Amino acid sequence: MTQQTKTSVYDQLLVREHLSRATPPATLSEAEEEALRQRIREQLQARNAVLIAHYYTSPVIQALAEETGGFIGDSLEMARFGARHPAQTLVVAGVRFMGETAKILSPEKRVLMPTLEATCSLDIGCDISSFSHFCDQHPDHTVVVYANTSAAVKARADWVVTSSIALQVVSHLHEQGKKILWAPDKHLGDYICRTTGAEMLMWDGACIVHEEFKAKGILDLKKIHPTAAVLVHPESPASVVELADVAGSTSQLLKAAGELPNDTFIVATDRGIFYKMQQQNSHKRFMEAPTAGNGATCRSCAHCPWMAMNSLERLVTSLEQGSNEIQVEPELIRQALIPLQRMLDFPKPS
Repeated sequence: MTQQTKTSVYDQLLVREHLSRATPPATLSEAEEEALRQRIREQLQARNAVLIAHYYTSPVIQALAEETGGFIGDSLEMARFGARHPAQTLVVAGVRFMGETAKILSPEKRVLMPTLEATCSLDIGCDISSFSHFCDQHPDHTVVVYANTSAAVKARADWVVTSSIALQVVSHLHEQGKKILWAPDKHLGDYICRTTGAEMLMWDGACIVHEEFKAKGILDLKKIHPTAAVLVHPESPASVVELADVAGSTSQLLKAAGELPNDTFIVATDRGIFYKMQQQNSHKRFMEAPTAGNGATCRSCAHCPWMAMNSLERLVTSLEQGSNEIQVEPELIRQALIPLQRMLDFPKPS
């Protein structure tokens, strides 16, 4: 049985307020772009720094991470890479909770970001005060939170999970007879609940990108491309997930794109992932799943507006000035590391 909290009007307005500040980067000429890329290369080398980018950042940021010996991955893979890498400065291109996770796993290192304004609707809609109150009301539940949360929310949890391991962790807890308090993504929580049969109490949050995908749009596109495989991130609504040939995390969708025999794919996740999908499968075609809006009427149009804030200009400024450094209190690091370490120690899915 699934119950849900109700996101307050205040939280919805807060997301809109953050969206209003998510200004896209300016368009650059080829010469301007290359000049910035060169400055960034020089700064990374001079400052013993490494660039770590999320799959949803722009292709130019991802390509720069690759060519400078950095890394592209999901939030947990990014943090793990940063912890293993000998660089003393980690430059995290993504959204704020990713920088915080990197700092938690590498507290001795300096963590910079192109901007601290880049956030996440899931993070914004799950503030620590409201979440702690919700947890206190249900002390008999095991608290499992998605990685897309603040360091403070992670510290309040029993487990932290990514979409690649959430099913396995919740199944494990369900087998032990545990009742689950899940936050913050209601769609991912619903997918986990339906798949595992676990008793889950949900926080009412959603990703503004994945929530916009619609089943009707995918079905209409399938009529035009009947042999296309549908890849869906489970942060999407249930009606969209039900149409998936493969539903899974970013890494799992990338793997499926290479393993499935189809030559055409409809992809319901942020279009930033197309950089790696196309790079690894140049002979295949990838199409964005339609969103709820058309053109300028949609909030995200299949791309996170906060991820889009990671620009070359902001990146070079952060490196040259040492600005936008992630700070997490030592005690909060200690507390948040406990549920994170549980996930890291959990056997990886086969």
